[in-house]
Amino acid sequence: MKKYGAEFLGTLWLVLGGCGSAVLAAAFPNVGIGLHGVSLAFGLTVVTMAYAIGHISGCHLNPAVSIGLCAGGRFPAKELVPYIAAQVLGAIAAGAILYTIASGVPGFDAAKSGFASNGFGAHSPGGYSFAAAAVCEIVMTAFFLFVIMGATHGRAPAGFAPLAIGLCLTLIHLISIPVTNTSVNPARSTGVAVFAGGWALEQLWLFWVAPIVGAAIGALAYRFVSEDDPAPAPIVGKH
Repeated sequence: MKKYGAEFLGTLWLVLGGCGSAVLAAAFPNVGIGLHGVSLAFGLTVVTMAYAIGHISGCHLNPAVSIGLCAGGRFPAKELVPYIAAQVLGAIAAGAILYTIASGVPGFDAAKSGFASNGFGAHSPGGYSFAAAAVCEIVMTAFFLFVIMGATHGRAPAGFAPLAIGLCLTLIHLISIPVTNTSVNPARSTGVAVFAGGWALEQLWLFWVAPIVGAAIGALAYRFVSEDDPAPAPIVGKH
C-alpha cells in the first residue's frame, strides 16, 4: 500500500504541477510562462518526485511507463492494475484541486478553455490531424521509455536518473505541445479530461492507446540495443 500511495501522490503532483502551470500560469498577463515554462514544469514534477518517492515505488506516475517497464522486463505484471489505478486516481484528484483553484476566477469555463486537455484536429493547439497526433504520441512515448530504461539500468551512473528522465519529459513537451498539448501519459490526460468533458473525453481514447503502444516499442527497443539483460533498478536507488 505504501507503493500505491506514493504513486497516487506522485501522479497528483505531476498533474497539479504540469497542468496547473498550463491552466493558471501559461498565459498570465505580462508574466505568463508560456510553452517553455509549462514544459519545464512537467519536467520538474518528475525530477522532484523521482528523488522523493523513487526508492518507494519507482516513481512511474504514468500507466504507459508501468506497462512499458513491464514489457521491458523491469516490472511485474501482477502490479500493473494497482499501479495504474493509483496513478489515475491521483491524476483525477489533481484535476479536482486544479478545477477548484481555477474556478475561483469569475467566468472560468473548463469546457471552453480545454483545461489543459489533450486533443487532435480542431482541438490540437496547432490544428494537427489525428494521424499527426497519433504518430507524435507514439514516438515521444517510445523515446521516453527508451531514456527511462537506459537511465535506470544497473550500469548507468547512479543518482542521475531523475535528471535524465525529467529533462527528457521537458524536451518532449517542447516538441509536442503544439501537436497534442502533450500527453505521453494516460493518467495525466484523464485527470483533466473528466473535468473538461465533451470533446476531451471523446478523444481521450487516443491518449491511452498511443502512449501505451509507444511505451512498449521504446522498452523493447532498449532491450534490443542493451548490452545485456535489463537490470531491475528503481529510478532512485535505495540508500
